[in-house]
Amino acid sequence: MEALSPAAIQVFLVAPPMLLRWGLERLLETGDPSVELAGTAATLEEVHLRIDQVQADVFVVDVDDLRGGDALRALLASTSARLLALASQEVLQLDWVLMAGARGVVRKSDGPGSFLKAIRKVHQGELWIDRAAFSRLVGGAARSNLMSTSDPESERIARLTKRERQTILAMATNAAAPGKVIASSLSISEHTLRNHLTSIYDKLNLQNRLDLYAYATKHGLDRQSQ
Repeated sequence: MEALSPAAIQVFLVAPPMLLRWGLERLLETGDPSVELAGTAATLEEVHLRIDQVQADVFVVDVDDLRGGDALRALLASTSARLLALASQEVLQLDWVLMAGARGVVRKSDGPGSFLKAIRKVHQGELWIDRAAFSRLVGGAARSNLMSTSDPESERIARLTKRERQTILAMATNAAAPGKVIASSLSISEHTLRNHLTSIYDKLNLQNRLDLYAYATKHGLDRQSQ
């Protein structure tokens, strides 16, 4: 077996061994040189049995037969890879998948181009969901008070640089915008934006843009003059 290219996005596919998986395997093997198939499994349980041997940047998981988010959360707890859900259902019915930690949802009826683009965007740290789903999720996150209020939060916020506060403000006031739009509004590159976000997530103990939006609205970082 040929060695995987270190420059390519390594994608691990979790789906039943049916025609759909066969087609996705062929697409990942030949559809885009920036994306490679790192491996496959029929179930999440099978992945957990050999998680130490799995090297992946993005997990694509068929969620049609899942009955809750516990299995997805367990997977994310054991890896630093991003998760992209694959489903035949409407996104409206899959908010639980996103709340469990998935960075996006690809419909099985979507075209190959959309599938590959979703993988690239999720790998870059962006969300692959429509605006309506994003609004539902961030609204629910804010209402549920996902971020606790305590003195340590003031200490975390105090560690933010001026540029990081500007980044949070831009993200919170234009929450559903792609990363390149946010970067352009800040007159920085997407690479620099990702670096800022990595630092912000680390300082505030957050995981993704949904967490950041909820945190910013809860602690007033979406309104402060920077």
